[in-house]
Amino acid sequence: MNFTACSIPYRQTKSFSKLSVDYVEGADALKPFYTYAPNLHGIKEAIAQRKKYKVNRQGLVAQLQSQYTGKTLSPKATANIEQLLSENTFTITTAHQPNIFTGHLYFIYKIIHAIKLADELKKQFPGYHFVPVYFMGSEDADLEELGTITVQGKIYTWATHQKGAVGRMVIDEKFLALIHELEAQLGVEKYGPEILAKLKQAYTKGKTIELATFDFVHDLFGDYGLLVLLPDNPGFKKTFAPLMQKELTEQFSQKALQPALKALSEAYKVQVGGRPVNLFFLTDGLRERIDKEGKEFIVHGTSKRFSEKEIKTELHNHPENFSPNVILRPVFQEMLLPNIVFIGGGAEIAYWLELKDVFAEAQTFFPALMLRNSFTIIPQNIADIIQSLGLRMDKIFESNKALHDFFVQQESKNRLSLSDEKLALIKTYHTIRESATKVDPTFSKHVWALQEKAKQKLDALEKKMLRAEKLKFEARLRQIDKLKDRLFPGQILQERVDNFLPYYAQYGKSFIDTLYAESGAWQQQFCILTETRA
Repeated sequence: MNFTACSIPYRQTKSFSKLSVDYVEGADALKPFYTYAPNLHGIKEAIAQRKKYKVNRQGLVAQLQSQYTGKTLSPKATANIEQLLSENTFTITTAHQPNIFTGHLYFIYKIIHAIKLADELKKQFPGYHFVPVYFMGSEDADLEELGTITVQGKIYTWATHQKGAVGRMVIDEKFLALIHELEAQLGVEKYGPEILAKLKQAYTKGKTIELATFDFVHDLFGDYGLLVLLPDNPGFKKTFAPLMQKELTEQFSQKALQPALKALSEAYKVQVGGRPVNLFFLTDGLRERIDKEGKEFIVHGTSKRFSEKEIKTELHNHPENFSPNVILRPVFQEMLLPNIVFIGGGAEIAYWLELKDVFAEAQTFFPALMLRNSFTIIPQNIADIIQSLGLRMDKIFESNKALHDFFVQQESKNRLSLSDEKLALIKTYHTIRESATKVDPTFSKHVWALQEKAKQKLDALEKKMLRAEKLKFEARLRQIDKLKDRLFPGQILQERVDNFLPYYAQYGKSFIDTLYAESGAWQQQFCILTETRA
């Protein structure tokens, strides 16, 4: 397998939010909402300031060693765990829920970005060590989102009746039936048996989704030195317990959030708004928000009620029964890790930018924020179509209509633009207006109206000419629609729909190696990977 790579600005893809593009481009409007710029200079500043915030490194390493008990560790992963005891070691972290079979392609892209950035920073700052970490959001309860994947246009859904945190759900017969279906679809590919064997080894009956995802991700990325952190355990929750108590008794995060929400909403769509208590109550089969009613705390949708004294006791005895929501989960992450950079998607960056004051109130380090890498993968057969149509690779992000118009105007032997005639029209009406206004100044508006009406008629004629010419190129325009459907399923980026499995089944481990090789570190650009003939 060979690929050629080219990069374009995120803005040019027309697929990212205004906030995401403005952030990458360093817009002044967003600078009050972060501390360290997403570049090498900003990361250098983050390293210097991170040293002032202490982390329980011994506890972190102990928990990681416990998580990896019985696992085969690469020398690089083993060294990374040991290096975390050093004050000169920092983490590069990305986070994601345990979507079944990794969910969308960007799950993989986020992890590879963290690995690449850690490796590149080691070259830039040889006096320090950098460890890539995947922080698993296994407490998410949105099975509708996490339990569905799309493989080559076919949708797979885990139809389980289990409730609560998806990470705590266990693999059942219905889950294994999905693997059997995937085997029929992917087994014929060159590396299909290889990736299916990895799935079967990781996803076994009775194992939790959290542990299965841990094993699968470790199998894929352990050799790169990636560490997977499972925050859903009593040890980590005990570390976070004092801040959770502060949230319960003071509801501090919602108050701290308000200034940023108000300021950001003036120019951007606000991502999350938070709640008075940004915690969930978490037990097997249950993850429901905690609300405060008067002096009591209630667990939404249940009969559970606590006085302030009772909920403090519950937190002290069972911190694992409490789970941060989207507002406090980032704080939890940063309390556990000596982190300097968080890598996230556009939506994640959007809500992290709301949290600077929340981190300050929690006396927790606010890291540099980096928009994750993005790729569009163009298979050889689609690349051939693009080339035969005479399109540049960066043109594929245009709408179908825009591509149709561009192609027809490029290929037609007839002149389809009336721009010269429109210019002549404007000059003619300028002369008419000068003559008419000498007779009566009020004729100016009438002449303007006549000019606009004449221009509209020329515009309409121009569109009719283009539509008529398109009929001569119907077959080629269908090819454009075909390539757009393949590269942008449902008119959105491939990475937000497709799953990783068919790409591994076709290309093998070299697919991951290619993504790593072409992944940017602190360079923020969109990458187009085009398959080429060997």
